[in-house]
Amino acid sequence: MTNRHFDSTPITVQREPAPVQPQRLPSQAMAEERLPFTVRLVCNEEDLAKAVHIRHSAYARHVPAFADTLRFPEASDFEDGIAVLLAESKLDGSPLGTMRIQTNQFGPLSLEHSLTLPDSLQGLSLAEATRLGVTGTGVGRLVKTVLFKAFFLYCQQNGIDWMVVTGRAPVDRQYDSLLFKDVYPELGYIPLPHVGNLPHRIMSFEVATAQARWAAANHPLQNFIFHTRHPDIDLRVRAKAILPVHAGVRFAPPSTRHVM
Repeated sequence: MTNRHFDSTPITVQREPAPVQPQRLPSQAMAEERLPFTVRLVCNEEDLAKAVHIRHSAYARHVPAFADTLRFPEASDFEDGIAVLLAESKLDGSPLGTMRIQTNQFGPLSLEHSLTLPDSLQGLSLAEATRLGVTGTGVGRLVKTVLFKAFFLYCQQNGIDWMVVTGRAPVDRQYDSLLFKDVYPELGYIPLPHVGNLPHRIMSFEVATAQARWAAANHPLQNFIFHTRHPDIDLRVRAKAILPVHAGVRFAPPSTRHVM
Protein backbone atom coordinates (compact mmCIF):
# COMPACT_ATOMS: atom_id res chain seq x y z
CA MET A 1 0.00 0.00 0.00
CA THR A 2 1.35 3.50 -0.92
CA ASN A 3 0.87 6.49 1.41
CA ARG A 4 0.85 9.62 -0.78
CA HIS A 5 1.53 13.05 0.82
CA PHE A 6 1.10 16.56 -0.54
CA ASP A 7 4.33 17.86 1.04
CA SER A 8 7.99 17.05 0.68
CA THR A 9 7.88 13.97 2.92
CA PRO A 10 9.39 11.01 1.05
CA ILE A 11 6.91 8.47 -0.22
CA THR A 12 7.03 5.17 1.67
CA VAL A 13 5.80 1.83 0.41
CA GLN A 14 4.47 -0.89 2.73
CA ARG A 15 4.71 -4.35 1.27
CA GLU A 16 2.07 -6.97 1.93
CA PRO A 17 3.44 -9.81 4.09
CA ALA A 18 4.17 -13.00 2.23
CA PRO A 19 1.38 -15.54 2.59
CA VAL A 20 1.98 -18.27 5.12
CA GLN A 21 2.67 -21.55 3.36
CA PRO A 22 1.00 -24.67 4.76
CA GLN A 23 3.34 -26.95 6.61
CA ARG A 24 4.47 -29.87 4.51
CA LEU A 25 5.76 -33.05 6.01
CA PRO A 26 8.97 -34.48 4.55
CA SER A 27 8.25 -36.87 1.72
CA GLN A 28 9.15 -40.48 2.27
CA ALA A 29 9.24 -43.38 -0.12
CA MET A 30 6.28 -45.73 0.22
CA ALA A 31 7.27 -49.25 1.22
CA GLU A 32 5.10 -52.28 0.45
CA GLU A 33 4.28 -55.02 2.91
CA ARG A 34 2.30 -58.23 2.54
CA LEU A 35 0.16 -59.55 5.37
CA PRO A 36 -0.82 -63.14 6.29
CA PHE A 37 -4.47 -62.12 5.93
CA THR A 38 -6.68 -59.85 3.86
CA VAL A 39 -9.06 -57.08 4.93
CA ARG A 40 -11.99 -56.28 2.67
CA LEU A 41 -15.58 -55.09 2.68
CA VAL A 42 -18.33 -57.61 3.37
CA CYS A 43 -20.39 -58.06 0.21
CA ASN A 44 -22.58 -61.15 0.68
CA GLU A 45 -24.27 -63.37 3.27
CA GLU A 46 -21.29 -65.70 3.65
CA ASP A 47 -18.99 -62.75 4.40
CA LEU A 48 -21.45 -61.35 6.91
CA ALA A 49 -21.84 -64.72 8.63
CA LYS A 50 -18.05 -64.82 9.12
CA ALA A 51 -18.03 -61.29 10.52
CA VAL A 52 -20.89 -62.08 12.91
CA HIS A 53 -19.12 -65.26 14.05
CA ILE A 54 -15.89 -63.47 14.98
CA ARG A 55 -17.87 -60.53 16.44
CA HIS A 56 -19.80 -62.80 18.79
CA SER A 57 -16.72 -64.83 19.75
CA ALA A 58 -14.72 -61.71 20.61
CA TYR A 59 -17.44 -60.13 22.74
CA ALA A 60 -18.16 -63.47 24.48
CA ARG A 61 -14.63 -63.42 25.94
CA HIS A 62 -15.14 -60.07 27.66
CA VAL A 63 -18.86 -59.22 27.93
CA PRO A 64 -20.71 -62.54 27.59
CA ALA A 65 -24.12 -61.18 28.54
CA PHE A 66 -23.99 -58.58 25.78
CA ALA A 67 -22.48 -61.09 23.35
CA ASP A 68 -25.70 -63.10 23.47
CA THR A 69 -27.33 -60.27 21.48
CA LEU A 70 -24.66 -60.56 18.77
CA ARG A 71 -25.15 -64.14 17.64
CA PHE A 72 -26.90 -63.05 14.45
CA PRO A 73 -26.72 -60.09 12.04
CA GLU A 74 -28.13 -56.81 13.35
CA ALA A 75 -30.44 -54.48 11.48
CA SER A 76 -27.61 -51.94 11.38
CA ASP A 77 -25.54 -54.31 9.23
CA PHE A 78 -27.95 -53.69 6.35
CA GLU A 79 -28.48 -49.93 6.59
CA ASP A 80 -27.28 -47.29 4.14
CA GLY A 81 -23.98 -45.73 5.14
CA ILE A 82 -22.75 -48.99 6.69
CA ALA A 83 -19.57 -50.85 5.74
CA VAL A 84 -18.49 -54.05 7.49
CA LEU A 85 -14.79 -54.97 7.36
CA LEU A 86 -13.71 -58.60 7.41
CA ALA A 87 -10.18 -59.89 8.01
CA GLU A 88 -9.61 -63.40 6.64
CA SER A 89 -6.68 -65.79 6.86
CA LYS A 90 -4.91 -66.37 3.55
CA LEU A 91 -4.16 -69.90 4.68
CA ASP A 92 -7.70 -71.24 5.03
CA GLY A 93 -10.12 -68.31 4.69
CA SER A 94 -11.10 -68.38 8.36
CA PRO A 95 -12.31 -65.08 9.89
CA LEU A 96 -9.76 -63.26 12.04
CA GLY A 97 -11.37 -59.90 12.72
CA THR A 98 -14.15 -57.50 11.89
CA MET A 99 -15.26 -53.90 12.35
CA ARG A 100 -18.43 -52.07 11.35
CA ILE A 101 -18.15 -48.51 10.03
CA GLN A 102 -21.12 -46.15 9.95
CA THR A 103 -21.04 -42.70 8.38
CA ASN A 104 -23.58 -39.97 9.07
CA GLN A 105 -24.31 -39.46 5.37
CA PHE A 106 -27.77 -41.02 5.65
CA GLY A 107 -28.61 -40.38 9.29
CA PRO A 108 -27.26 -39.95 12.82
CA LEU A 109 -24.53 -42.23 14.12
CA SER A 110 -25.51 -45.06 16.43
CA LEU A 111 -23.97 -43.29 19.42
CA GLU A 112 -26.17 -40.27 18.74
CA HIS A 113 -29.12 -42.39 19.85
CA SER A 114 -27.49 -42.43 23.28
CA LEU A 115 -26.17 -38.87 23.60
CA THR A 116 -25.84 -35.57 21.75
CA LEU A 117 -22.48 -34.77 20.20
CA PRO A 118 -20.98 -31.33 20.96
CA ASP A 119 -21.27 -28.35 18.63
CA SER A 120 -17.67 -28.90 17.50
CA LEU A 121 -18.75 -32.09 15.71
CA GLN A 122 -22.08 -30.86 14.38
CA GLY A 123 -22.43 -30.34 10.63
CA LEU A 124 -19.32 -32.38 9.84
CA SER A 125 -18.79 -35.68 8.06
CA LEU A 126 -18.37 -38.35 10.74
CA ALA A 127 -17.70 -42.08 10.81
CA GLU A 128 -18.18 -44.31 13.84
CA ALA A 129 -16.42 -47.64 14.31
CA THR A 130 -18.39 -50.28 16.21
CA ARG A 131 -18.46 -54.06 16.73
CA LEU A 132 -14.69 -54.40 16.67
CA GLY A 133 -13.69 -58.00 17.22
CA VAL A 134 -10.55 -60.04 16.59
CA THR A 135 -9.47 -63.61 17.17
CA GLY A 136 -7.97 -64.43 20.55
CA THR A 137 -4.78 -65.86 19.04
CA GLY A 138 -1.38 -64.16 18.70
CA VAL A 139 -2.26 -62.59 15.35
CA GLY A 140 -5.09 -60.62 16.95
CA ARG A 141 -2.99 -57.56 17.79
CA LEU A 142 -1.81 -57.19 14.19
CA VAL A 143 -5.34 -57.73 12.87
CA LYS A 144 -6.64 -54.98 15.15
CA THR A 145 -3.94 -52.57 13.95
CA VAL A 146 -4.69 -53.31 10.30
CA LEU A 147 -8.43 -52.86 10.90
CA PHE A 148 -7.70 -49.42 12.33
CA LYS A 149 -5.62 -48.58 9.25
CA ALA A 150 -8.47 -49.78 7.01
CA PHE A 151 -10.89 -47.61 9.00
CA PHE A 152 -8.59 -44.62 8.56
CA LEU A 153 -8.15 -45.24 4.82
CA TYR A 154 -11.90 -45.67 4.41
CA CYS A 155 -12.42 -42.27 6.03
CA GLN A 156 -9.79 -40.65 3.81
CA GLN A 157 -11.35 -42.11 0.67
CA ASN A 158 -14.84 -40.99 1.66
CA GLY A 159 -14.06 -37.45 2.77
CA ILE A 160 -14.72 -38.04 6.47
CA ASP A 161 -13.72 -35.19 8.79
CA TRP A 162 -13.70 -37.02 12.12
CA MET A 163 -13.51 -40.64 13.23
CA VAL A 164 -15.57 -41.38 16.34
CA VAL A 165 -15.45 -44.40 18.65
CA THR A 166 -16.85 -45.53 21.98
CA GLY A 167 -14.32 -47.29 24.18
CA ARG A 168 -15.01 -49.33 27.30
CA ALA A 169 -12.22 -50.09 29.76
CA PRO A 170 -9.60 -51.32 29.01
CA VAL A 171 -10.18 -51.02 25.22
CA ASP A 172 -10.18 -47.22 25.54
CA ARG A 173 -6.45 -47.25 26.32
CA GLN A 174 -5.81 -48.51 22.80
CA TYR A 175 -7.58 -45.44 21.42
CA ASP A 176 -5.55 -43.24 23.75
CA SER A 177 -2.40 -44.71 22.22
CA LEU A 178 -3.73 -43.88 18.73
CA LEU A 179 -4.16 -40.21 19.81
CA PHE A 180 -7.95 -40.24 19.99
CA LYS A 181 -9.26 -37.56 22.36
CA ASP A 182 -12.25 -37.52 24.68
CA VAL A 183 -15.30 -35.76 23.27
CA TYR A 184 -16.58 -35.19 26.81
CA PRO A 185 -13.47 -35.40 29.04
CA GLU A 186 -15.39 -34.13 32.06
CA LEU A 187 -17.89 -37.01 31.89
CA GLY A 188 -15.50 -39.94 31.75
CA TYR A 189 -17.28 -43.25 31.21
CA ILE A 190 -20.88 -42.87 30.09
CA PRO A 191 -23.46 -45.70 30.10
CA LEU A 192 -24.68 -46.02 26.50
CA PRO A 193 -28.07 -47.63 25.78
CA HIS A 194 -27.07 -48.64 22.23
CA VAL A 195 -24.30 -50.89 23.63
CA GLY A 196 -26.18 -52.53 26.47
CA ASN A 197 -25.74 -49.58 28.88
CA LEU A 198 -22.08 -50.48 29.31
CA PRO A 199 -19.94 -47.46 30.38
CA HIS A 200 -17.85 -46.10 27.49
CA ARG A 201 -15.69 -43.09 26.77
CA ILE A 202 -16.67 -41.13 23.65
CA MET A 203 -13.51 -40.41 21.65
CA SER A 204 -12.72 -38.68 18.35
CA PHE A 205 -9.87 -38.40 15.87
CA GLU A 206 -9.45 -35.70 13.20
CA VAL A 207 -8.58 -37.26 9.85
CA ALA A 208 -6.99 -34.27 8.09
CA THR A 209 -4.41 -33.59 10.82
CA ALA A 210 -3.61 -37.22 11.60
CA GLN A 211 -0.28 -37.47 9.81
CA ALA A 212 1.06 -34.20 11.24
CA ARG A 213 -0.02 -35.13 14.77
CA TRP A 214 1.50 -38.60 14.56
CA ALA A 215 4.74 -37.18 13.15
CA ALA A 216 4.92 -34.58 15.94
CA ALA A 217 4.43 -37.34 18.50
CA ASN A 218 6.93 -39.62 16.71
CA HIS A 219 4.25 -42.28 16.89
CA PRO A 220 5.63 -45.83 16.56
CA LEU A 221 2.98 -46.73 13.98
CA GLN A 222 3.37 -43.71 11.69
CA ASN A 223 5.43 -45.60 9.09
CA PHE A 224 3.01 -48.53 9.16
CA ILE A 225 0.00 -46.28 8.64
CA PHE A 226 1.31 -43.52 6.39
CA HIS A 227 4.43 -44.82 4.65
CA THR A 228 3.63 -48.47 3.99
CA ARG A 229 1.32 -49.74 1.29
CA HIS A 230 -0.62 -52.87 2.19
CA PRO A 231 -2.13 -54.42 -0.97
CA ASP A 232 -4.01 -56.88 1.25
CA ILE A 233 -6.28 -54.05 2.44
CA ASP A 234 -8.92 -53.89 -0.27
CA LEU A 235 -11.64 -51.28 0.22
CA ARG A 236 -13.14 -51.51 -3.24
CA VAL A 237 -16.92 -51.64 -3.18
CA ARG A 238 -18.35 -54.70 -4.87
CA ALA A 239 -21.95 -55.40 -5.79
CA LYS A 240 -23.68 -56.38 -2.57
CA ALA A 241 -25.63 -59.60 -2.48
CA ILE A 242 -27.07 -58.95 0.97
CA LEU A 243 -30.85 -58.57 0.95
CA PRO A 244 -32.56 -55.98 3.14
CA VAL A 245 -32.93 -57.30 6.67
CA HIS A 246 -36.34 -58.39 7.86
CA ALA A 247 -37.70 -59.41 11.24
CA GLY A 248 -36.28 -62.72 12.41
CA VAL A 249 -33.46 -62.98 9.85
CA ARG A 250 -30.73 -65.32 11.05
CA PHE A 251 -27.60 -66.54 9.35
CA ALA A 252 -25.87 -69.67 10.56
CA PRO A 253 -22.27 -69.05 11.69
CA PRO A 254 -19.55 -70.64 9.56
CA SER A 255 -18.98 -74.23 10.59
CA THR A 256 -16.69 -75.65 7.92
CA ARG A 257 -13.57 -73.71 8.98
CA HIS A 258 -12.00 -73.12 12.36
CA VAL A 259 -10.72 -69.79 13.63
CA MET A 260 -6.94 -69.66 13.70
